[in-house]
Amino acid sequence: MNLFCVGISHHTASVDVRERYVRNPAVERTVREAAGCAEALVLATCNRVEVYAAAETRVESEAITRCLTGAQQAFADDAGAFYRFDGEACVQHLFRVASGLDSMVVGETEVLGQVKQAYEKARSTGAAGRCLHRLFQRAFRVAKQVRTNTEITRGSVSVGSVAVELAVKIFGELSTRKVLVLGAGETSERTARALASRGVRDLRVTNRSGDRAEALAASVGGRAVPFAGWETQCREVDILISSTAAEEPLLTRDKLAPILDLRWDRPLFIIDIAVPRDVAPDVNEMEGVFLYDIDSLQSIADQSLAQRRQQIAAGEEIIAGHVAEFDSWLRRGAGASRPPSAIPHPATAES
Repeated sequence: MNLFCVGISHHTASVDVRERYVRNPAVERTVREAAGCAEALVLATCNRVEVYAAAETRVESEAITRCLTGAQQAFADDAGAFYRFDGEACVQHLFRVASGLDSMVVGETEVLGQVKQAYEKARSTGAAGRCLHRLFQRAFRVAKQVRTNTEITRGSVSVGSVAVELAVKIFGELSTRKVLVLGAGETSERTARALASRGVRDLRVTNRSGDRAEALAASVGGRAVPFAGWETQCREVDILISSTAAEEPLLTRDKLAPILDLRWDRPLFIIDIAVPRDVAPDVNEMEGVFLYDIDSLQSIADQSLAQRRQQIAAGEEIIAGHVAEFDSWLRRGAGASRPPSAIPHPATAES
């Protein structure tokens, strides 16, 4: 069985390139039907879009990128941004991803949850078979071991916490600042908690689901504001941090222009950590607006990385041992596939 991964990430492409590849919900089915793979799983996060697949014969990378675009051919200008890992290199790459060693914020814990969600989706639809089941179950074990036996999660270890670090660099003391968090998912929750820990007293949360906004606001001592007309909050707040799953920008120049007329004497800082982006890039051209996207957080993340290099080496050593074991299993004949119905639930321990 040929095991491989084709993907694009923050290491190889900017956010405006990455966001082109997160909108096709039928990739796993297309990879199996059009590209001829026996198994397929798509991992899409704010920093990467990757296809993990297994096939009886070699499948060319171009066939996978065509599936990602949902079109007849991949964006020609993006071809150089895609990478490919085969066999043992694919195994090592996934183990590093699941352990947080390949993240923009090295050691962050959100990615493991995203890997588990991607696996569960592929398992439940039958897209993941025996080979990917074994691979991802081992990846979960590796990630747990890396976190248990190293201090890789020490420091700012989430995109949200790094976004708050950026706010601190801009404003210094945050206790007197008014902050609006747009979104109430896991990233927004981590961001809101980081803001509260930094002393923010006026913390507002808005979300399409009012109940989720209320719950998050209550948990951090903030207050929920209605999603309908949330833009009007920009008349008062100093900082907007946005992280939703919207497919199109929620804040544009046209929406923001009349609001800025009412706050001409105060700048508005926007930190957009969503992919696709919640804020249209040209908003940054408006006077009095300072827009930072997820790629802008890289320099802060790099500072945190310098503090954990020794822990990364320890994590890599753990991963190397697991890679060797998995590669041995793969070489012994992982090609004997079982039907999807025979794949145990992810709660079942790897055998």
